[in-house]
Amino acid sequence: MIQTPYLLFLGDAPDMLAAKVAIGIRDWRPDNAVGQFRMEGCKADLGLTDMTLAEAKAAGAKTLVIGVANRGGVISQAWKKVLVAALEEGFDLASGLHSLLRDEPDLVAVAAATGQALHDVRVPEVKYPIANGEKRSGKRCLAVGTDCSVGKMYTAMAMDAEMRERGMKATFRATGQTGILITGDGVPLDAVIADFMAGSVEWLTPDNDDDHWDLIEGQGSLFHVSYSGVTMALIHGGAPDALILAHEPTREHMRGLPGYSLPSLETLRDTALPLARVANPACEVVGISVNTQNMSEDEARAYCAETEARMGLPTTDPYRFGAGKLVDALAAL
Repeated sequence: MIQTPYLLFLGDAPDMLAAKVAIGIRDWRPDNAVGQFRMEGCKADLGLTDMTLAEAKAAGAKTLVIGVANRGGVISQAWKKVLVAALEEGFDLASGLHSLLRDEPDLVAVAAATGQALHDVRVPEVKYPIANGEKRSGKRCLAVGTDCSVGKMYTAMAMDAEMRERGMKATFRATGQTGILITGDGVPLDAVIADFMAGSVEWLTPDNDDDHWDLIEGQGSLFHVSYSGVTMALIHGGAPDALILAHEPTREHMRGLPGYSLPSLETLRDTALPLARVANPACEVVGISVNTQNMSEDEARAYCAETEARMGLPTTDPYRFGAGKLVDALAAL
């Protein structure tokens, strides 16, 4: 088990999007976020107290979590001095990057010498089956996005919190590093061998009570040429009964792909739903989640209202305005 609370390491993150792992922990497990550690040139700021390693240790932090999700998931050489110092200060290290802490000889040597632990959460620990597409009891909801990092995880977590508050049966199913670090469980989907990805989602969302909802953490985008594969695995392995469309309206291009513009919500709907109905012919698009963090409140409310009228679907920013509309849509199915 990863020891809490955490010191969130932002390194030299070039922007807030790059710090999405740390942001997720701050927003959904604030009690676990003691403070942040930023290197020179870091452009991300969580609004937490900037701490030295010694200050964080004195404040009770037990694990330094790499809160950065960079392209390719690499452990930067520029970070190494801090990571080594953290081990020597008595911190465990936790990372969800594709590059593994356990594959870095210098970190392994220092961890062994200091008795500290290295936690790589992006390592599959189960022998997942190949998907069979068989119908499972219970219900499932999946958020699909016009792009990566548009709020799919926040949508599922906000809906999970709302459903639990109402006394409904619901489980958030983590499929990425941030969700796993928040909840302590899940499938690191993009680290699963391709042939077993859909099967791992079936394994994650097994038979359940007829009135139980699995809220599956979305990944990637069907329209993102780098990461569309994980989205397909979620759509077919999850066999969702309900799709939520997720969108960030102020984005100028696909994340990391300046030459690609975002699709419209209509295009997302008309692409994702037929694919979902391959595995579950009864699937429906039930709502729209808008990430309005870069909009004023008036702008956000106006955009949601216009989108709802245009698309004929309940639309909200579930983190900013609450997930009630989206949960109502599930309850109506």
